Order: sequence, then C-alpha cells, then structure tokens
Amino acid sequence: MVSSTHLLANLSWKTVGKSKYEVAVLPWGATEPHNYHLPFCTDVIESDYIASESARRANEHGAPIIVLPTIPFGVNTGQLDLNMTINMNPSTQAMVLRDIVDSLSRHGIPKMAILNSHGGNDFKQMIREIQPDYPNMFLCTVNWWQIVDQSSYFDEKDDHAGEMETSVMLAIAPNLVLPLNEAGWGKARFFKVKGLREKWVWAQRQWTKVTDDTGVGDPRKATADKGRKYLDAVTSKIAEFLAELARADIRDLYENS
Repeated sequence: MVSSTHLLANLSWKTVGKSKYEVAVLPWGATEPHNYHLPFCTDVIESDYIASESARRANEHGAPIIVLPTIPFGVNTGQLDLNMTINMNPSTQAMVLRDIVDSLSRHGIPKMAILNSHGGNDFKQMIREIQPDYPNMFLCTVNWWQIVDQSSYFDEKDDHAGEMETSVMLAIAPNLVLPLNEAGWGKARFFKVKGLREKWVWAQRQWTKVTDDTGVGDPRKATADKGRKYLDAVTSKIAEFLAELARADIRDLYENS
C-alpha cells in the first residue's frame, strides 16, 4: 500500500497531534463539464493526484509537507448556463482562502502553496490582500499545467479537455474516461475583435459561444503513456520546489545583490 502520511484527509489526531509541518499544500479544482468524455471533477482528480504525488516525493527527501483536502469548486462565471456547473465567485474564494490561512497560522504553519488546477481560478490578487495580515506565513500559488512545456509531450495544444488533460486522466483515472471515439473534437470559436483574438486584451469567454462540446482542444491523440511521462515531469518539479520551500527561511528569501 502506498503511504499517505502526507494527506491530512487520511490521518488521525494520533498522528497529526504530534506532527509539525513546514508547508501546507492546498489543491484547488473546479466542477464543470470537460467535453463529452471526461468527468465533471476532472480538475479535482488532477489536483488530488498532483498534490499528493508531489508531496510524497518531497517527503522522501525529508520535507515535512501536508496536503489539505481539495477544494472542489472554482470560478465558473462563464459557464453558468452549462447544466450542473458549480460556480464559486472570486469574492467567495477569497473569504474561504483567508479562513484557511487563518487556521493554518494558528497552528504555526509557516508556508502554504495553492496547487491550482483550474484556469478560471486566479489567486494572485487574493494573496496580495491576505499576505500583509499574516507576516509570519509565506503564501504562493502555482498552476500545474504551466510548469512544463507541453509541446515536448503532446502533439496538439490543449486549452480544456484536449490531448494533455485527457492523457493525464487516462494515466490517473482511466476508469472515468469514456472511449475517445465518443469525445467531441474540441473545436473553438475565437473573438472577432483583433486585440482579444491576439490575447493582449483579456475578457471572459462565454463558454457556450466558444465551443459546442465544452472542450477546447482535440483529445484524440491522447494516451496514458503521454500522461504518465508528463505527470512525472510536473510532479518532479513541484516536489523539488516544495522541498526547497520547506528548507527556506521566510525571513531570508532574497539573494544579496
């Protein structure tokens, strides 16, 4: 059996009560459709696995990391017309995040990393607001899909439920992935306005006007082997970061000039 001593959800007070953790990892996902072939909680499953595997690797190097239970709801204000999409507004997220940070600070946790699995979530401004109230904690956020160059592992660019995400799910939860011949093509329509189309202007996309099958990116070249190789690279990088963060003194984070 794989050890899960880094997963708070699986631990009892007998273990937690006498343990000291240096870094808390907060996985944060979303509940939304992912084309026809992937489950609604794809982002939750991905963040569960990546946070757990990264922490396990970091713990093997002596880093005291604890992974918190995954938050399953994200910002989905552009998908509210898609049946059973669950939206959490950014203002609600900020309050939830503040309460979690406050709880951790009371228990002497000096560092927290948000492991984000959903493109609609953006925690930077929340951290800017919360951080000054907790000077004895270090807060950071990472989007796992941006860590490693996807072009080294996949043939098609993935925006949502395409080749990368489908490969990842085939690697970690193949029983939840429908046959790829049942998937939509993930074709997207783009903004007519040039600045928006070139992405130097940002606006929220209304998802049902962008895609017919809720996917953006062709999933049909996805394989479990591609997913395993990509996940190995991603979790290796995160584990290295977590181990280094665990060793770091938050009062001395900057190099001398």
